[in-house]
Amino acid sequence: MGARWREARVCGAAGGAATAGYALAAALHGAWPPGAAEVAVPFHAQLWDLSHGRAPGDLLFTWNSGYGAPFLADFFAHLMNPFSWLAVLLPRGQGQLAVFLTAALSIGLGTALMAHVLGRLHAGPHRLRAVAALGYGLCAWVPTVGGAAPMWLWGLVSLPLLVLAGDWCLHERRWVAGSLCVALAWAGNLYTAAMATVTAGLVLAVRLLAVRRPFKASVRTTGRAVTMAAAGIALAAPVLFTAVRAAQEAQPESPVQPLGPSGLGGHLAELLPGAGGGPPVPDVSVGLFGLLLVAGLPFNRRVRPRERTVWCGLLALVVLSFVWTPTVLVWHGLAIPAGGPYRVAFVLSGLLVLAGWVSLAHRPDRWTLLGGAAVVLLVAGTAATRRTVPASTWVLLTVGGAVLLGALGALELRHTDRRAGAAATAVLACAVLGGLVWSAYTALGGPAGASATGASVQAAYAAVRQSADWPRARTDPGPHAFTPNDPLLLDGQGGGYASGYLPTATALLLHDLGAGWRAGGRQTASVTDPVGRALFAVRTHLADGPPPAGFAVVRAAAVPPPVTVLPPGGVRDTSSVWSRRESLLGSAVYDVPAPVPDGGPAPTAHGTSGWSVPATPAGADGTAFAAACTPGGTAYFHGVWFAGTVSGLGTAYRSDGEQPTTAVPIHELGPVPADGRVRVVLHADTVTQVPARPIGCLRPGALEAAVARLTRTGATRVAAGGHTVTAALPPGSTGTALLSVPAATGWTCAAGGGGYRAPDSVLGMVGVPLGAGADRIGCSFRPPGLNEGLTVALASAAVVTLTGVFGRLRHRPARPPRRLRRRAAERARQDGVPGLRSG
Repeated sequence: MGARWREARVCGAAGGAATAGYALAAALHGAWPPGAAEVAVPFHAQLWDLSHGRAPGDLLFTWNSGYGAPFLADFFAHLMNPFSWLAVLLPRGQGQLAVFLTAALSIGLGTALMAHVLGRLHAGPHRLRAVAALGYGLCAWVPTVGGAAPMWLWGLVSLPLLVLAGDWCLHERRWVAGSLCVALAWAGNLYTAAMATVTAGLVLAVRLLAVRRPFKASVRTTGRAVTMAAAGIALAAPVLFTAVRAAQEAQPESPVQPLGPSGLGGHLAELLPGAGGGPPVPDVSVGLFGLLLVAGLPFNRRVRPRERTVWCGLLALVVLSFVWTPTVLVWHGLAIPAGGPYRVAFVLSGLLVLAGWVSLAHRPDRWTLLGGAAVVLLVAGTAATRRTVPASTWVLLTVGGAVLLGALGALELRHTDRRAGAAATAVLACAVLGGLVWSAYTALGGPAGASATGASVQAAYAAVRQSADWPRARTDPGPHAFTPNDPLLLDGQGGGYASGYLPTATALLLHDLGAGWRAGGRQTASVTDPVGRALFAVRTHLADGPPPAGFAVVRAAAVPPPVTVLPPGGVRDTSSVWSRRESLLGSAVYDVPAPVPDGGPAPTAHGTSGWSVPATPAGADGTAFAAACTPGGTAYFHGVWFAGTVSGLGTAYRSDGEQPTTAVPIHELGPVPADGRVRVVLHADTVTQVPARPIGCLRPGALEAAVARLTRTGATRVAAGGHTVTAALPPGSTGTALLSVPAATGWTCAAGGGGYRAPDSVLGMVGVPLGAGADRIGCSFRPPGLNEGLTVALASAAVVTLTGVFGRLRHRPARPPRRLRRRAAERARQDGVPGLRSG
């Protein structure tokens, strides 16, 4: 019990110090890292709504975002960190605090586990283990990458957890517990778990090679590790299968340039404390203490040469894999992420801490310390000649280096003196923690992200809730935007959704209807005009407004229900955004004139592909297009990828299109004048392209008539469950029932009393054929891959359970047969031995 209590104190001290250090760095910075409020806070708000029964959707599907989108894969990706559930216990408006606690507690747990793993790797001074583990918990990756996305911080926990499972394999014990650890890592976050699993396998291989072992023992250890990993991953199969299928159906990643030539100096500078902020390179710094230990490992003669060689070889191998594009692709699942190519950097930080502990546990002598200091100086000198290093880094290197070397030297010289050792350890702890907090503070740097918990957000949330009318109609938080995920943050039913699992069907539908997108379609936006809102049954929306709230609540006069009926035999025209809208409305509402060049640099016509607009020279007139529309209507312009300034009918606005990453939405120009002439002038930043029919004019009264018809022939009653929708139709309805929901894979629908089957896709919306006539429809959504994942998980759970039961029975002490026990009891009674009974 004493040893366990001591271990708990060491791990608790390491975790507590790391959590406090991160909190102190964030407090000194005075704001949350950029990006946290944009993604993490809205998803935690959705978790709050789900757990309190306030969300219109459920775990399988969300009615909030993308006008209805699959949600389970995003739930697994963003909210499976167990600490995320703290959001449920806090008020809904405290989402930022929930995200901060999730990050801080993940850091603390990961650091505590690393402190324990260091003891399993090599015996050594317990207090020094806690100090060494701090370099992992507060490595540069934490504030720069993990802090803004607490879902990835579960990887900080997964790495030491999986290394510990590998240690159990090495000692041929706890196979069931190891499988559960693998499952916990993979269920918490697939992305980082895959990286951590590869790294844990490399650590196990190093440990097998570092000490000569019988070949059969190595084979047994490898077999246990492979089967343990397979069983654990299979236990997490619902997460894995759902995520893989969702990724297959998702909008592809935006094209990313290959790794840039950051240079040797740029990479070496990242090893130095507080030297971040240059070109994009791996954030791998573990502080000066860890760097000194790793740099001194090759010189530490107390570490066996074989062990030194394999550890140094592993570090070199991983470092090279971070600078070669093919291996970077492997680390990130064969796709360099658009947000940064080094999300995997935490695994190298973990390896640096493990290797540094190998040296520290063998009590580095003065030659080791001098050799390590020389290498650090060489690194700093090389970095300084090729990149600007902040002055604070030089202070940490000189002052901090002197303190650390002095304390390590005292530990070596006075290692038999307890008081001297305790004093030196205390100095080390203070110096290490102080340096890491300063490094984290500088890494947070820059302006903070937009707040998603301010008074205006709370006011918008209250306005959306007050206007809620789902499922009769939608309340859309757009086009006004606090974050890319406002529908989750404000609990509305909008088109905005920023997600790596956003279905291609959703992205393309909104793009084709003129809603615009960012991040190559992985971030959609709401429709911004009356026809688009009618198509998605948006009765109320938030528009930009005056201070202090910054928004205004706008309510439409009338919109059709979310389920309408298209008559049979309709023609689906996809020649332009305007014709696609009319096909879904079932009515012609636009004038779509062919534009005519009308001054300025001449555009080049490419037929149905559109027009190439040349760049406008400074001070020159822009390229002009003229078109004729019905007087009294409303003119709109859809530039899609156009980058520049658009002006016409007294309106001017900035268009920031960039193919294929940023598509701009339809924009209202104004009322068509009495002469019917619409002239649009484009001042292009560079050569760019606009559609063949970029101008559409909504005819007076046409939309009102279309809405009235759709309301008359559409659903008389709509009911929506978490992932289901049912609608009552006028008796004998024929044609196609159209749900204003993107036709993502996973829907099944039935008309009348018929059986459920996959619905049709009507220009990207869910369409249910009504056959000869039907008075009702019903649809249900099931995430692809979920059933298969549950089947695999149940089979794996059975295997793990049976293995645990048989293992316990096999190691259970053998008892003599009942017959022999009775004889022994009878003889004992005859001999007068008290306290024994027969049977």
